[in-house]
Amino acid sequence: MSGGGAPGAARGDHFSVVAPAYAQWRPTYPEALFATLAALAPSRNLAWDVGCGSGQASVALAAHMTQVHATDVSAAQVASATPHPRVHYVAAPSDVSGLAAHSVSLVTVAQALHWFDVGAFHAEVHRVLVPGGVLAEWSYGLLETPDDTRVGAVVTAFDAEMGVWWPPERAHVDAGYATLPFPYERLTLPSFAMTASWTYAQLMGYLGTWSAVSRCRAATGTDPLAPVGEALRALLPDDRAIDIRWPLTVRAGRRPPA
Repeated sequence: MSGGGAPGAARGDHFSVVAPAYAQWRPTYPEALFATLAALAPSRNLAWDVGCGSGQASVALAAHMTQVHATDVSAAQVASATPHPRVHYVAAPSDVSGLAAHSVSLVTVAQALHWFDVGAFHAEVHRVLVPGGVLAEWSYGLLETPDDTRVGAVVTAFDAEMGVWWPPERAHVDAGYATLPFPYERLTLPSFAMTASWTYAQLMGYLGTWSAVSRCRAATGTDPLAPVGEALRALLPDDRAIDIRWPLTVRAGRRPPA
């Protein structure tokens, strides 16, 4: 997943300044999602993971695909990506794959579509997908903490406080991408969610990767995490871990034969 905001950063690059932290603290996607998508693809020869960020989805895809071409507009994100022998990372915008026409069986976008020029990206998807190839785009919003809703409430309140610092594209995530076009007839998929059991330190590390936090720090010179950190520390003392859940909104479709 990619994004930016660093001076001189490419369009849609909101995470270069936190690339190492992003690689360390972001949650991982469920393996069942990738198994499902690979089973839908007409072959397992080549997947293109777009907006790959630090490679969470790219490496997971490599368990099911022979080769994964992973691209991100942020060179810093690509430099921090997890190496894998079947994953080839390239710093490139979302509408420039560098792949041959009709060469890809599966295209994935994990929590990055809202940063793209969506029309140009979908045109490139249609060019590179084989007939019957699959495009899958997904997003996730705020976390849930079913076993202690107070923790989730603190994070939700912090998100509201950060509202002015979120890039405008964040609204598409809040809408579950319903505000963005999709080029193919939708496939029916099961429900998926990311899950984790995190301590205070892990949760704070994750919050520090929010693009709104980076923008606030850069603009004000202050750390907006300090007060939320105090509130969360009171709820998560010592090394207590809490179960966290992020429901995924996944939309997938198949390229028509012609």
